[in-house]
Amino acid sequence: MNLPGRIAIIGSGTWATALAKIVLMKNDHINWFIRKTEVIDKFYDTGYNPRYLSNVKFDLTRISFSSNIERTVRESDTIIIAVPSPYLKHHLKKLKPSHFRDKYVVSAVKGIVPFDNMVVSEYLSFNYKIPMDNVGVISGPCHAEEVALDRLSFLTSACKDIEKAEMLAEATTSSILKTTVSTDVIGIELAAVLKNIYAVMSGICHGMGYGDNFQSVLMTNCAREMERFINGLVPRERSILEPAYLGDMLVTGYSQFSRNRTLGNMIGKGYSVKSAELEMNMVTEGFYATKCIKLMNKKFRVDIPIVDITYEILYNNVSPRVIIKKLIDVLH
Repeated sequence: MNLPGRIAIIGSGTWATALAKIVLMKNDHINWFIRKTEVIDKFYDTGYNPRYLSNVKFDLTRISFSSNIERTVRESDTIIIAVPSPYLKHHLKKLKPSHFRDKYVVSAVKGIVPFDNMVVSEYLSFNYKIPMDNVGVISGPCHAEEVALDRLSFLTSACKDIEKAEMLAEATTSSILKTTVSTDVIGIELAAVLKNIYAVMSGICHGMGYGDNFQSVLMTNCAREMERFINGLVPRERSILEPAYLGDMLVTGYSQFSRNRTLGNMIGKGYSVKSAELEMNMVTEGFYATKCIKLMNKKFRVDIPIVDITYEILYNNVSPRVIIKKLIDVLH
């Protein structure tokens, strides 16, 4: 492997666009797979993503766009996947295990693969025969909108092979981004999945009129539940206080940029789940994550009452005002 080598971004959404900006701050060139040719054409016309973060201007001479994912992967060494988890299979369906041979594949997907109920690193390793030493994850409290505004942000690069994690950290650290390293790939992925669920619940409570005092206790209990679940599934030495766990949960639970919190806020104000999703017209990872974690936990049986209550609201149409007492009873 010649790493980082040529870096590829897979995806065209808000987070993919922010990652393209991040990578280009330290690297001369990227390959960028965008599925729709009309989006690429608009890029060439304007110099920015026509759909997301349009305030970020790109030097197009430093980008090789393609709507052919096989070509993008073939011509790259480090592959950063940044697509919503419900669309992951669709984006990768043309690829075979041979396409990923001798590649370093990094998930920037802060979600879980629906129906398979697997974090992305496990899904890639199992379905594309990629050794776990060649699979990484990049996560942390880093809203794309703040990257676009050049506000200092933080990420964690994780890989079982710590040298690969350090390589990616070096390739992404800049004046607006500090990247640390870890070997806790699955633990960090699970934290990224759970924090979206907790952000939905945070938004529900905010929409119902509960204030900062309540939110602080809710978030404290979410942190305990996150630690309990991750340690139950992936036992190892870790501190939940690190940015990739607690930091990411807090920013997603409180930030105005959090679409998961926005979804919850609308539900708390009386929208149905379906009408809230239709009005937002954006993927909210927390909706899919809630069902996946609920199903995963049938095997592990960890005590996760906040996830369970969120599930009742999102999937069984239980009114937040009916079930809020049950939530309050579990908080301490």
